Amino acid sequence: MSEHHILLGLGGIGAAALFCQWLAWRLRLPAILFLLLAGILAGPATGLLDPQALFGPLLFPLISLSVALILFEGSLTLHFSEWREIGTVVRRMVTVGALITWAVIAVATHWLLGFSWELSLLFGTLTLVTGPTVIVPMLRVVRPRSSIANILRWEGIVIDPIGALLAVVVFSFIVSRDDGGWSASLSTFAAVIACGTALGAAGGWLFGLVLRRHWLPEYLQNLAALAAVLGVFIGANLLVHESGLLAVTVMGMGLANIRGVDVRQILHFKENLSVLLISGLFILLAARLDFAALVAMGPATLLLLAVIQFVARPLNVAVSTLGSSLNWRERALLAWIAPRGIVAAAVSAIFSLRLMEAGHEQAQLLVPLTFLVIIGTVVLQSATSRPLARLLNVAEPAPSGFLIIGANPVAREVGKALQNLDIRVLLTDSSWENIRAARMENLPTYFGNPTSQHAEAHLDLVGLGHLLALSPSSELNALACMHFRHDFSAQRRFTLPSGNESRRSDKHRTSDTVRGRPLGNQALTYPQFASYLSKGADVRTTTLTATFGWSEYQALHGDRATLLLALDPRGWTHLAGQPLDFTPEKDWTLVSLIETEAQPGVTADRTLVQTH
Repeated sequence: MSEHHILLGLGGIGAAALFCQWLAWRLRLPAILFLLLAGILAGPATGLLDPQALFGPLLFPLISLSVALILFEGSLTLHFSEWREIGTVVRRMVTVGALITWAVIAVATHWLLGFSWELSLLFGTLTLVTGPTVIVPMLRVVRPRSSIANILRWEGIVIDPIGALLAVVVFSFIVSRDDGGWSASLSTFAAVIACGTALGAAGGWLFGLVLRRHWLPEYLQNLAALAAVLGVFIGANLLVHESGLLAVTVMGMGLANIRGVDVRQILHFKENLSVLLISGLFILLAARLDFAALVAMGPATLLLLAVIQFVARPLNVAVSTLGSSLNWRERALLAWIAPRGIVAAAVSAIFSLRLMEAGHEQAQLLVPLTFLVIIGTVVLQSATSRPLARLLNVAEPAPSGFLIIGANPVAREVGKALQNLDIRVLLTDSSWENIRAARMENLPTYFGNPTSQHAEAHLDLVGLGHLLALSPSSELNALACMHFRHDFSAQRRFTLPSGNESRRSDKHRTSDTVRGRPLGNQALTYPQFASYLSKGADVRTTTLTATFGWSEYQALHGDRATLLLALDPRGWTHLAGQPLDFTPEKDWTLVSLIETEAQPGVTADRTLVQTH
């Protein structure tokens, strides 16, 4: 292949990957679906992309290193300290339930497709993993009750590294059996487990020590992490064949659980790198699919997909939710939603190539069969989960909760007032002091940047229909309003302007199309709000009656009351802007900032601020 064709191929993969990721973000669907379809169109359908001809002998090493980095990034998210917080149902789903799913899929694969027991067990481990990259976009569309959404989201996060670790162990056992009799295979298997665990734990501990002692400047930590992962992977494989994937998985789990080591920066870098690797990797793998071999297996593949959807998952949920407070409707939706994702596709590719080299002819079917399960579960569940949730009456109504940018005193006061009205709130902040203060006041929080890649997978927006950008940073407020513009309409994004916004020239002032609408029926800035709170003002809730209506409310408080929002008897939330586009009536509940009465001889310090 000429240099010209190689450059065209690489450029085409990059352009297709970017378009697929953008389309998934725009439609709020799992990106894996569009990436696989792009690969199928470029490869088997049209013949435009031939990965083997494009990369030659580099294809296999590139896939191996990519899978190693993906597994390391996934294992970095498993914190043992969170094990007690995820709930009994999730713990059962990722332990006993996962074993049940594994057993059902393995038996079905063996009897329906005639796979050997070794490959059937391996396929079972590959297809029991869901993952946050497919669960989170689906939850945003389905919008189930928070109890269901939290279980599915935590299952996807926790099962990712556990499933990968289990798949690596089974694969290591298959490879060890190829080296001789039972005694030789057991010794080889033990060597793989021992080497992978020891080298991974040592690598994680040593790199954690480097980070904790600050032996590296911050700008080199990401590069060092990448080099360390590749070094552990290659070193483990050189010591004991096929122990590298286990080593990097253990390394990530160990590094994530070392006290005093902050891996957030590394995790963000690895997440961005994983997006790049996954996008290109899935297109390449889909372009290599052998549909002729899959079609030759006949309708048994569809029967296997039906067993995974209608037998394995319901059994998992039935056992895991035994004795829980979930009703049968909630359990039914849990039993329906389990799309397969990244780990299944990525790991199946490397295992298939390895086993084909070792002489396992059926191994060539692992990748197309895994992709069939991924496409089948994602397409079927994406199309039917929302109507099913409505039919079962477990879907959230039109989202009415609030995502609040900031956990500062202003945000906390507004959040407490909303929570007292049984309105769901979620406060986000990168300041641990603010987050700790919010948690002390029993306010739900997300510790981190709400526009980060980590938030894309972990920020739970189910039930949230409004955005309040209440950070003292006007730049962060504007960024948040832009970042979530497809999640919250322009009429549901509000902010408090900064004090100096009106004094800035046009070239330094954030565009009105980017900022949210100013919050309050009177001109109010964040510094003013914070100042009033420090002087004794409070955010007060008042319900109007037949004898105390909106006019009486205004007469009582005058300019000292800045209306923030109102809740009507139907439960609809109306945020106050300038001018006020609604008139509160009887039985409406008002939430306002009420300033303290000015002392005699002291003038109020309210200054009108031009916000548009």
